[in-house]
Parts: sequence; C-alpha cells; structure tokens
Amino acid sequence: MRHLMSPMDFTVQELEDLFDVANDIERNMDKYSHKCDGKILATCFYEPSTRTRLSFETAMLRLGGKTLGFADASNSSASKGESVADTIRVISCFADICAMRHPKEGAPMVAASKSLIPVINAGDGGHQHPTQTLTDLLTIRSLHGNLNNFTIGLCGDLKFGRTVHSLINALTRYEGINFIFISPQELRVPDYITEMLNSKNIPYREVIKLEDVIADLDFLYMTRVQKERFFNEEDYIRLKDFYILDKKKLDMAKSTMQVLHPLPRVNEISVEVDDDPRAAYFKQVQYGLYVRMALILTLLNMTDAHINDGLLRKF
Repeated sequence: MRHLMSPMDFTVQELEDLFDVANDIERNMDKYSHKCDGKILATCFYEPSTRTRLSFETAMLRLGGKTLGFADASNSSASKGESVADTIRVISCFADICAMRHPKEGAPMVAASKSLIPVINAGDGGHQHPTQTLTDLLTIRSLHGNLNNFTIGLCGDLKFGRTVHSLINALTRYEGINFIFISPQELRVPDYITEMLNSKNIPYREVIKLEDVIADLDFLYMTRVQKERFFNEEDYIRLKDFYILDKKKLDMAKSTMQVLHPLPRVNEISVEVDDDPRAAYFKQVQYGLYVRMALILTLLNMTDAHINDGLLRKF
C-alpha cells in the first residue's frame, strides 16, 4: 500500500506515468466514469479549503465513487480531543482512501503510519502540499511540452508558502531549471531551500522587484501573502499588497510567458489579467482535477500507469 506525503514519493518515471493517465483522463473523461464504482474517499480537512477539498471530492465523483468527511476540525471528534492516529483508524473502517489537510506539519505522516488505507497529504501547515505540486507539474508539462529547460519566477510569500517549497523540491529533479525568487526580505525562501539548491549546483537568483526580472521568465508563479501564517497582523498588513501583477507589469513579459497561481488569490493578481491568454491559473485548477483523479486510481491500484503505442503497462 502506498501513500502520498511528498511529490518526492514518486520517481520521475512514476510521475510521467501519472501525468500520462491524467492527460488521458482529460481527453477521455467518459472512459473513467465508473472506474471507482463502490469506492469511498474520506476528506479529512482540519482547516478550511475550497479548491483542494472540492477537487478531491469531484475527482472521486467523476470516477464513479462516493465521498464522506469533514471540512473543519470543529465538525470532527478532534474538537473532543481525538488524536489524528485514532481518527484515521476509524476512517479506515469506513473508506477506501483518505485525503487529509492539517495545520500541523507531519500530521498526515502520522495518519499514514496508522492507516489501513492509502492517505494523501492534502497540505500540512507550511510544510508540503504535494497534490498542488502535482497539479503545477502537470500544468507546466502540458503548457511547455515537458518539464525541462525553463526559467520560473516564484513571487510573493516564499517563506510560508508550502506550494512554493514543494514545487521547488520537485523541479530539482529536472534538467535546465532556473529559479528566480521574488520576495520582500521578510518573506524570503527558507535557508534550507537555498542550501539544498547550492548543494545540487542548481542556479537561482533572489530579487525584490518583479519588474527587474519578469522579462526573463517562462513561468511566473504568483502566491498570496497568507494571513493565517502570520503571528503579527501589522506585518501582514504591511506586506499583503507588496506585489500586484497588473496589465502594465504583464506587458513587460514575454508573449509566451504563463502565469500560475495555486489560488485563492486576494490582491496579488489584478482581475484585468484574467482575460490575458498568458493567465493559466484557472486552467491549473482543471489540471488539478485530472491529476487527483489519476492519483486516486494509482493509489488504489486501479489504473494502467503508462500508455505507449496502444500497449498498457501496469504500474
């Protein structure tokens, strides 16, 4: 039995196989509409979420399965003091697979160690958000053609942004990736990330002004400044509008550059950007559905993992 705690849990080839399935789902949705008949997904979300929770639930429903779960810790036995370990033991009696989001780093790992069913980390504190990373990788691969040889700028909250940390780690396994980190000093990418990049001789730059580098980018990954990660509201108010991508800034970029965002956005991307063909963040949401469908099938051992010249090879 496999779990997904980190994007690094899958090899590069396994990710390629997963993305091939996701692209096949995109092209042939009807073919997958009964793959999970009789299966149940539990969504255990200890903190609020819209896109991730609904994406998981929609993924299972599109596969013909059913869902159960909770969308807030106050609606679960956690409010009575039940541990994550006990909760997953109970959930294992009801469901076939579980997606868990938790504000404490490592909580899904604890659940996986006690679970009788596959557990998917749907976000743990500021640590990892692997299914968003799979979504990001699939989006980049679909728009760029592959996952090699491009420059990506990551902009905004690079200190607390778990999507940023996961994506950087995942991209280090591909060739020709140039990172540009765009943030105020207070929200710089953590030292462990830059130390890891240095140890692997992977090039990166750290800048403060988006305008200084936007013309160099193939992808711009915008992030919001996360109010829920701040201890001091004054710091949040001071930094929340530090970056706003508008039409004027976008005019400085390549005509082929793609703008990504894990969502939700607040003010960091002006709504006037939405109609620009380079705005890919709503496409990104759609790719998130396909990749979660492929992931559910993979962890339940219910899919062929690679499609090649009409021949199917089992995972």
